[in-house]
Amino acid sequence: MAGKDAAATSEASAVRIAIAGTVQGVGFRPFVYRLARRHALTGWVRNGEEGVTIHAEGKAAALDAFLVALAAEAPPAAAMATLEACATVPGDYTAFTIVESRRQGRPSVSISPDLPVCADCLAELFDPGDRRAGYAYINCTNCGPRYSIVLGLPYDRPNTTMREWPLCAPCQAEYEDPENRRFHAQPVACAHCGPHYRIEGDALGQDGTDDPIARAALLLRGGAIVAVKGIGGYHLACDPTNGVAVATLRERKYRKERPFALMAKDLATAGKVVRLGPVAAVLLASIARPIVLAPARVRFEGVAPENDELGVMLPYAPLHHLLFARGAPDVLVLTSANRSSEPIAFDDADARESLAGIADAFLVGERPIARRVDDSIVRVGPFGQTVLRRSRGYSPQAVASIPVREAMLALGGDLKNAIALAVDGQVFGSQHVGDLEQLAAFESLRNTARDLCAMYDVHPDQLTVVHDAHPEYRSTTLAGELKANRTVAVQHHRAHVASVLAERGAYETRVAGVAFDGTGYGDDGTIWGGEFFIGSVRGGLERVAHLRTAALPGGDAASRFPVQAAAGYLYELDGVEDLSAPPFSFPERYAAARELVRKDVRTFRTSSIGRLFDVVAALCGFTREPTFEGQAAMWLEHRAGASISNETYPFPFRDAQLDHRPLLEAIVAARCGGRSPDDIARGFHRALADAIVVVCNELGEERVALSGGVFQNALLVTLLAERLRERAWFNAVVPPNDGGLA
Repeated sequence: MAGKDAAATSEASAVRIAIAGTVQGVGFRPFVYRLARRHALTGWVRNGEEGVTIHAEGKAAALDAFLVALAAEAPPAAAMATLEACATVPGDYTAFTIVESRRQGRPSVSISPDLPVCADCLAELFDPGDRRAGYAYINCTNCGPRYSIVLGLPYDRPNTTMREWPLCAPCQAEYEDPENRRFHAQPVACAHCGPHYRIEGDALGQDGTDDPIARAALLLRGGAIVAVKGIGGYHLACDPTNGVAVATLRERKYRKERPFALMAKDLATAGKVVRLGPVAAVLLASIARPIVLAPARVRFEGVAPENDELGVMLPYAPLHHLLFARGAPDVLVLTSANRSSEPIAFDDADARESLAGIADAFLVGERPIARRVDDSIVRVGPFGQTVLRRSRGYSPQAVASIPVREAMLALGGDLKNAIALAVDGQVFGSQHVGDLEQLAAFESLRNTARDLCAMYDVHPDQLTVVHDAHPEYRSTTLAGELKANRTVAVQHHRAHVASVLAERGAYETRVAGVAFDGTGYGDDGTIWGGEFFIGSVRGGLERVAHLRTAALPGGDAASRFPVQAAAGYLYELDGVEDLSAPPFSFPERYAAARELVRKDVRTFRTSSIGRLFDVVAALCGFTREPTFEGQAAMWLEHRAGASISNETYPFPFRDAQLDHRPLLEAIVAARCGGRSPDDIARGFHRALADAIVVVCNELGEERVALSGGVFQNALLVTLLAERLRERAWFNAVVPPNDGGLA
């Protein structure tokens, strides 16, 4: 609790309270109303631009108790950033009321993420005697859609996509009753006055049912692929035990090998699908309801090829619970409804067009979605939660506070794009946008930037726009289009390290920063990706060491072919030329790429650890073209997980460079000597972890901040946790990949 005069309430008969954070759309005003009544206080509560304001009058002891209870008993979805209280002049109030929202300036309140259906609404959903029994849009002040339906601030029904449905008399009575759970619940509705679901593309009444949800469940049970409109967009659903359905979905969606997410009907079922530790189980059932990656207990053909993890989530919308209750399989494939690499479909007309030929039927809800919001993805590691994709359930909550008052918009990178807007020092992180190589994704970035600025009433000419220093990134292109007050370029890998520090508000803390990923534009115009820094956010981050540079034939094309990257990294090794014979069996692309290096044609220099992973994967047997970004590195990590070997390989640090040549020479020799790819993969991970520790020890800083896509690797992070212990800081609020750059 902060406040210049909170203690003065012991003598005051009136207090003015300002609360900032996620306090709109989470039942906060009804909570305050009931709390004030409990303590026999008079006054009012209202929403405003910065959060919630309260004027409370009563006995001093009651006011003190009220303040304590505000912090201790807040609704579960609320997140108070600050609570400021000061004595004020009493008014002439005879009761405590909720007054109309007031907007006078630019809002800086956190918008609530979408919330999973609560236990009370779930009980009503399946109570035959309740008037909302079976109603797929059931909600209350403690649950339901928020960010995906809000059109503007403050968060009131006219500013949501529910504004087209006037409340019926019973719903209006609940909405106006301070003692009711639906008091001022903005999306409240019932089957009489609210939106409904319908099924399209399939004959109603077949198999004896005209219930669209029951019909969709029967279709899923029968092996069909159904497009299901959820909270933040459409999903494609099918039965994971039906290998034909899974293979058909992959073929139609052009998604060759990237794992599909699963939804289990309840926690017990999820525990049969994956091995859940206590932290993972809590995350799975948390208010964010993310997809949680965990070791697989069972194998579903085609769901996660060559992967020992599955991504599982629990139902979060009433619709999901109804699908399971009405006959859908206990576990469903539930993947974003799009063609590979395109953004998730969320508009009904667009979904019908883009998903034609993929879905056999559509389960369509009438309530419009204001913006696409993908499912979030998390994993549990030695440092707790790691967010791999930050979206539904988390966005657009504040991710950091910065000591800057000007409005700032950061546009992120081109892969796994997400953006951030700073208003009055609060940094609001957008939902996941995606990879900008697709025109539709770039349009989504434009829309997300426009949407976030409009939500907080920020005009581009009032903004400082921050973008990646890469001159050819599409996000950089957008920065030039926005006609902002000013633009600032930030080097990619410094942004990775700074994201770790920003989460903690540690702007003055000196660290050894480690930024490892696949690619980023360096100060010298080369491709960085294995960088060490010293410094702080406030004082600047100086690049002091890096992976020894190697040739990268074909530039970005080498990221799509591990053997092509290998041609550059292995070029300077004596006696390593022809790897076309077993045990390597490299395809012809390797020899052609070596020729590019030899002639210095279309060849660039890189210090990328991400490409080093690809090279080692190729040496261990991954010689084909990956079908999704990062696949070779994931494959290598899972091979390493199958080994218990304690061997390692030389990875010397000299002249401010980690020299990869002895490492690769040793790996080539080990493979020629018959060492298993699993043992080699594990030895590489151990060598890299040891090398990071050696460099950080030499740099001499007490704290080590590590970020970048390479640190999505759970095995590497575990090995570093054993070696660095409390010295290490990793991302926890935003992803370590490019989704955290903004």
